[in-house]
Amino acid sequence: MTPEAIAALFTRSDGSFAFARWGRPIAPVIFGVTDGTLSVVKGAIEAVVALAGHQMAETDPELGANLMVFFFRDWRELTDTPNLDKMIPDLAPLVDRLEAMDANQYRIFRFDADGAIKACFVFLRMDKALSSQPAETLALGQVVQSVLLWSDTAFRQMSPLAVLPGGGPTILRPEIGDLIRAAYDPVLPPVAGDPSHALRLFARMRAAE
Repeated sequence: MTPEAIAALFTRSDGSFAFARWGRPIAPVIFGVTDGTLSVVKGAIEAVVALAGHQMAETDPELGANLMVFFFRDWRELTDTPNLDKMIPDLAPLVDRLEAMDANQYRIFRFDADGAIKACFVFLRMDKALSSQPAETLALGQVVQSVLLWSDTAFRQMSPLAVLPGGGPTILRPEIGDLIRAAYDPVLPPVAGDPSHALRLFARMRAAE
């Protein structure tokens, strides 16, 4: 990947550059799935966290769980979820907006005082498009998009995943995996608002080759 390609992944549609990684261990909880799917999602989280060289935890001392993944069939189920409106301000207007857009997924990040990620809420409305994906593919894609604060346009043109030739399993694109690993390098800051950070990420990726 070129520095320009890396910068584009963290440059938002309004032209601003925003990079952030998790600043605390990830303590996940998943709602709305069977035990079989639960193990798949947790396995994807563990794999991506291990790739990044980050940590997981049973609980977060401040929030209890800080990565919450919700699977459901209708956006209205969110407004019926007890206490969710306390964690997500303006939940009802958000649901109205997502319904009007016919969206099938949405992510909300929360940040600590320094700007590092402290929580992420992942909402997945299981329409035909999402339901047609294998659980492993869906889980891996969502975890990858939750482990860093990517641009809102980052993966519109190209998925972070790839299918191995010959009908093999879906995997994380090697360059995206290398970028995640570089992003969590302890020598780099957890937060950056200047596009020059892409050069530092590029340098760490090259150093790891």
